[in-house]
Amino acid sequence: MSSFANASSFAASFLPAQSSEPSLTVERLPFTIRAVHSESDLLKAVRIRHSAYMRHVPGLAESLSEPEAMDHENGVVVMLAESRLDGSPLGTMRVQTNAYRPLTLERSVSLPEDLANSSLAEATRLGVTADRVGRMVKTALFKAFFMYCQQQNIEWMVIAGRSPIDRMYDRLLFADVYPEMGYIPLAHAGNMPHRIMSFEVGTARQRWEEAGHSLFDFVFMTNHPDIDVTVPARQDFHHTIAAPAVRREEGVEELMLQ
Repeated sequence: MSSFANASSFAASFLPAQSSEPSLTVERLPFTIRAVHSESDLLKAVRIRHSAYMRHVPGLAESLSEPEAMDHENGVVVMLAESRLDGSPLGTMRVQTNAYRPLTLERSVSLPEDLANSSLAEATRLGVTADRVGRMVKTALFKAFFMYCQQQNIEWMVIAGRSPIDRMYDRLLFADVYPEMGYIPLAHAGNMPHRIMSFEVGTARQRWEEAGHSLFDFVFMTNHPDIDVTVPARQDFHHTIAAPAVRREEGVEELMLQ
């Protein structure tokens, strides 16, 4: 059974659901997800990002041992999942909107005009721990991505997914932007082949409900107080960041989009 299908039951095992309003239940998670807003937050995200890539793409990981310039750009937010038990980082994802500049993937491929002229958000630098809780973190990070897009009035979520990560987005009902092209080598990602996939935010609820999607209740019918996509007032904390002491960690699963 897919790890996505187990998401709600896994979350429910930590705290019984309680009603917050007639059709909405509340579930507490063993971790929190929030936007980074300080040097220490960003370094935690970098720590798990680097460790995840080191397991599968060590050549690229060498360049990810410290924050990237994009982490600090306008229209970009880095999400961080942390253990509620000890505050250790469990997962991260970076989300860029096209409010200020084209998406990263547009360096390598042109999007169809109707999509390019819409409000977009792209998820990159996704990685989670390989511990059992990592499956739940992966699912919750997707919900955080979706919630952020709703908050920012984003019309389309867009990703560039390499195999086998693209199968995860197939299950989430993402669709190929260029189905006839299949996997497209991306120059900005070392020419590794990726599928360019999109997901319409505004119709997601209807499509998932009609499909009887296993995550419908988790995403649409459940309030997760531990997922907070509020973006704090922008701070220039990156000016004081020193190169972090990054160590390779065991038990981290790389979920690279790019």
